Amino acid sequence: MNGTPVVVALSGSMRNGSYTRTALSHALDAAAERGAETELLDVREYDLPVFDPDDDEPEAATELKRKIREADTVLWGSPVYHGSYSAAFRNVHDYCGFDEYENTTVGLLASAGGGSFASTLDHMRVTARGVHAWVLPHQVGIRSARDKIEDGEITDADIAERVRKFGEQAVEYAFIHPDVTAPDAGVDEIGDTDEEAEGTQAEADADD
Repeated sequence: MNGTPVVVALSGSMRNGSYTRTALSHALDAAAERGAETELLDVREYDLPVFDPDDDEPEAATELKRKIREADTVLWGSPVYHGSYSAAFRNVHDYCGFDEYENTTVGLLASAGGGSFASTLDHMRVTARGVHAWVLPHQVGIRSARDKIEDGEITDADIAERVRKFGEQAVEYAFIHPDVTAPDAGVDEIGDTDEEAEGTQAEADADD
Protein backbone atom coordinates (compact mmCIF):
# COMPACT_ATOMS: atom_id res chain seq x y z
CA MET A 1 0.00 0.00 0.00
CA ASN A 2 1.04 3.61 -0.57
CA GLY A 3 0.38 5.14 2.81
CA THR A 4 -2.93 5.41 4.63
CA PRO A 5 -5.90 4.64 2.36
CA VAL A 6 -8.82 7.06 2.39
CA VAL A 7 -12.21 5.35 2.26
CA VAL A 8 -15.44 7.34 2.07
CA ALA A 9 -19.00 6.07 1.86
CA LEU A 10 -21.74 7.89 -0.03
CA SER A 11 -25.16 7.25 1.46
CA GLY A 12 -27.98 7.94 -0.98
CA SER A 13 -30.84 7.76 1.52
CA MET A 14 -32.83 10.67 2.96
CA ARG A 15 -34.57 8.63 5.67
CA ASN A 16 -33.53 9.32 9.28
CA GLY A 17 -33.36 5.65 10.28
CA SER A 18 -31.76 4.57 7.00
CA TYR A 19 -30.71 0.92 6.78
CA THR A 20 -28.34 1.91 3.98
CA ARG A 21 -26.59 4.47 6.16
CA THR A 22 -26.30 1.99 9.03
CA ALA A 23 -24.76 -0.69 6.81
CA LEU A 24 -22.27 1.76 5.30
CA SER A 25 -21.27 2.93 8.78
CA HIS A 26 -20.46 -0.66 9.74
CA ALA A 27 -18.44 -1.08 6.55
CA LEU A 28 -16.46 2.04 7.40
CA ASP A 29 -15.82 0.66 10.88
CA ALA A 30 -14.30 -2.45 9.29
CA ALA A 31 -12.20 -0.27 6.97
CA ALA A 32 -10.98 1.81 9.91
CA GLU A 33 -9.94 -1.36 11.74
CA ARG A 34 -7.76 -2.16 8.72
CA GLY A 35 -6.05 1.22 9.04
CA ALA A 36 -8.06 3.43 6.68
CA GLU A 37 -9.03 7.04 7.18
CA THR A 38 -12.82 7.02 6.79
CA GLU A 39 -15.76 9.39 6.40
CA LEU A 40 -19.49 8.97 5.78
CA LEU A 41 -20.85 11.35 3.14
CA ASP A 42 -24.54 11.77 3.94
CA VAL A 43 -26.62 13.34 1.15
CA ARG A 44 -28.88 14.94 3.77
CA GLU A 45 -26.01 17.13 4.98
CA TYR A 46 -25.32 18.64 1.54
CA ASP A 47 -28.87 19.51 0.40
CA LEU A 48 -27.88 19.72 -3.26
CA PRO A 49 -30.33 21.14 -5.80
CA VAL A 50 -31.19 18.99 -8.80
CA PHE A 51 -28.14 19.05 -11.04
CA ASP A 52 -28.34 21.65 -13.80
CA PRO A 53 -25.21 22.08 -15.94
CA ASP A 54 -26.28 25.64 -16.77
CA ASP A 55 -26.22 26.73 -13.11
CA ASP A 56 -23.18 27.70 -11.06
CA GLU A 57 -21.99 24.78 -8.97
CA PRO A 58 -23.05 25.09 -5.30
CA GLU A 59 -20.24 25.24 -2.75
CA ALA A 60 -21.62 22.11 -1.11
CA ALA A 61 -21.26 20.18 -4.37
CA THR A 62 -17.69 21.41 -4.83
CA GLU A 63 -16.80 20.22 -1.32
CA LEU A 64 -18.50 16.85 -1.79
CA LYS A 65 -16.73 16.31 -5.11
CA ARG A 66 -13.38 17.16 -3.52
CA LYS A 67 -13.87 14.50 -0.83
CA ILE A 68 -14.82 11.90 -3.44
CA ARG A 69 -11.93 12.88 -5.72
CA GLU A 70 -9.38 12.61 -2.90
CA ALA A 71 -10.63 9.21 -1.74
CA ASP A 72 -8.90 5.98 -2.72
CA THR A 73 -12.13 3.98 -2.35
CA VAL A 74 -15.72 5.20 -2.47
CA LEU A 75 -18.43 2.92 -1.11
CA TRP A 76 -21.80 3.62 -2.69
CA GLY A 77 -25.02 2.84 -0.88
CA SER A 78 -28.63 3.30 -1.96
CA PRO A 79 -32.05 2.07 -0.94
CA VAL A 80 -33.95 0.21 -3.64
CA TYR A 81 -36.61 2.42 -5.22
CA HIS A 82 -38.70 0.89 -8.03
CA GLY A 83 -35.95 -1.57 -8.90
CA SER A 84 -33.18 1.03 -9.07
CA TYR A 85 -31.25 3.52 -6.95
CA SER A 86 -32.65 6.61 -5.24
CA ALA A 87 -32.98 10.03 -6.85
CA ALA A 88 -30.83 11.46 -4.05
CA PHE A 89 -27.99 9.09 -4.94
CA ARG A 90 -28.34 9.79 -8.65
CA ASN A 91 -28.31 13.54 -8.12
CA VAL A 92 -24.92 13.41 -6.36
CA HIS A 93 -23.61 11.16 -9.10
CA ASP A 94 -24.76 13.65 -11.76
CA TYR A 95 -22.52 16.30 -10.21
CA CYS A 96 -19.50 13.99 -10.52
CA GLY A 97 -17.52 12.67 -13.46
CA PHE A 98 -14.18 11.27 -14.60
CA ASP A 99 -12.21 13.70 -12.44
CA GLU A 100 -13.78 12.21 -9.32
CA TYR A 101 -13.83 8.53 -10.24
CA GLU A 102 -11.40 7.52 -12.97
CA ASN A 103 -9.32 4.57 -11.66
CA THR A 104 -10.94 4.92 -8.22
CA THR A 105 -12.09 1.78 -6.42
CA VAL A 106 -15.87 1.78 -5.90
CA GLY A 107 -17.94 -0.64 -3.82
CA LEU A 108 -21.69 -1.21 -4.16
CA LEU A 109 -24.34 -1.71 -1.47
CA ALA A 110 -28.13 -1.70 -1.79
CA SER A 111 -30.81 -2.21 0.84
CA ALA A 112 -34.30 -3.34 -0.09
CA GLY A 113 -37.54 -3.26 1.82
CA GLY A 114 -38.57 -6.39 -0.07
CA GLY A 115 -36.68 -9.20 -1.71
CA SER A 116 -35.12 -7.69 -4.85
CA PHE A 117 -31.91 -5.66 -5.11
CA ALA A 118 -30.07 -7.16 -8.11
CA SER A 119 -31.18 -4.55 -10.67
CA THR A 120 -30.19 -1.71 -8.33
CA LEU A 121 -26.67 -3.08 -7.99
CA ASP A 122 -26.51 -3.61 -11.76
CA HIS A 123 -27.54 0.00 -12.43
CA MET A 124 -24.99 1.30 -9.93
CA ARG A 125 -22.26 -0.81 -11.51
CA VAL A 126 -23.07 0.53 -15.00
CA THR A 127 -22.88 4.15 -13.83
CA ALA A 128 -19.61 3.46 -11.99
CA ARG A 129 -18.07 2.04 -15.15
CA GLY A 130 -19.44 5.05 -17.02
CA VAL A 131 -17.00 7.26 -15.09
CA HIS A 132 -14.16 4.70 -15.38
CA ALA A 133 -14.21 3.51 -11.79
CA TRP A 134 -12.89 0.07 -10.82
CA VAL A 135 -15.75 -1.77 -9.10
CA LEU A 136 -15.20 -4.32 -6.33
CA PRO A 137 -16.49 -7.78 -7.32
CA HIS A 138 -17.74 -8.20 -3.73
CA GLN A 139 -21.01 -6.32 -3.30
CA VAL A 140 -23.71 -6.21 -0.65
CA GLY A 141 -27.43 -6.59 -1.22
CA ILE A 142 -29.76 -6.62 1.78
CA ARG A 143 -33.22 -8.11 1.36
CA SER A 144 -36.00 -7.19 3.82
CA ALA A 145 -33.58 -4.82 5.53
CA ARG A 146 -36.02 -3.98 8.34
CA ASP A 147 -35.67 -7.58 9.52
CA LYS A 148 -31.87 -7.52 9.46
CA ILE A 149 -30.96 -4.10 10.86
CA GLU A 150 -32.29 -2.74 14.13
CA ASP A 151 -31.26 0.16 16.38
CA GLY A 152 -28.09 0.78 14.42
CA GLU A 153 -26.94 -2.86 14.51
CA ILE A 154 -26.90 -5.55 11.84
CA THR A 155 -28.71 -8.46 13.45
CA ASP A 156 -28.28 -10.95 10.61
CA ALA A 157 -24.93 -12.73 10.94
CA ASP A 158 -24.51 -13.42 7.21
CA ILE A 159 -25.20 -9.80 6.27
CA ALA A 160 -22.92 -8.56 9.03
CA GLU A 161 -20.12 -10.73 7.62
CA ARG A 162 -20.69 -9.49 4.07
CA VAL A 163 -20.65 -5.87 5.24
CA ARG A 164 -17.47 -6.46 7.23
CA LYS A 165 -15.79 -8.03 4.19
CA PHE A 166 -17.04 -5.10 2.09
CA GLY A 167 -15.24 -2.65 4.35
CA GLU A 168 -12.09 -4.73 4.51
CA GLN A 169 -11.89 -5.04 0.73
CA ALA A 170 -12.33 -1.28 0.43
CA VAL A 171 -8.91 -1.08 2.06
CA GLU A 172 -7.37 -4.14 0.44
CA TYR A 173 -8.09 -2.85 -3.08
CA ALA A 174 -7.75 0.88 -2.42
CA PHE A 175 -4.58 1.19 -4.49
CA ILE A 176 -5.31 -1.33 -7.22
CA HIS A 177 -4.23 -0.43 -10.75
CA PRO A 178 -5.59 -3.12 -13.08
CA ASP A 179 -3.43 -3.83 -16.13
CA VAL A 180 -5.76 -4.89 -18.92
CA THR A 181 -2.82 -5.91 -21.10
CA ALA A 182 -1.58 -8.53 -18.64
CA PRO A 183 -1.20 -12.00 -20.23
CA ASP A 184 -3.55 -13.57 -17.70
CA ALA A 185 -6.26 -11.10 -18.75
CA GLY A 186 -6.37 -12.75 -22.17
CA VAL A 187 -4.94 -9.75 -24.03
CA ASP A 188 -1.56 -9.80 -25.76
CA GLU A 189 0.80 -6.99 -24.79
CA ILE A 190 1.69 -6.27 -28.43
CA GLY A 191 -1.70 -7.04 -29.91
CA ASP A 192 -2.98 -9.39 -32.61
CA THR A 193 -2.25 -8.90 -36.27
CA ASP A 194 -5.21 -8.16 -38.53
CA GLU A 195 -5.18 -11.75 -39.81
CA GLU A 196 -5.12 -13.16 -36.27
CA ALA A 197 -7.91 -10.84 -35.19
CA GLU A 198 -10.06 -11.89 -38.16
CA GLY A 199 -9.41 -15.55 -37.39
CA THR A 200 -10.33 -15.07 -33.76
CA GLN A 201 -13.55 -13.30 -34.74
CA ALA A 202 -14.42 -16.07 -37.21
CA GLU A 203 -13.97 -18.67 -34.48
CA ALA A 204 -16.17 -16.65 -32.15
CA ASP A 205 -18.87 -16.27 -34.80
CA ALA A 206 -18.81 -20.01 -35.43
CA ASP A 207 -19.61 -20.61 -31.77
CA ASP A 208 -22.63 -18.29 -31.77
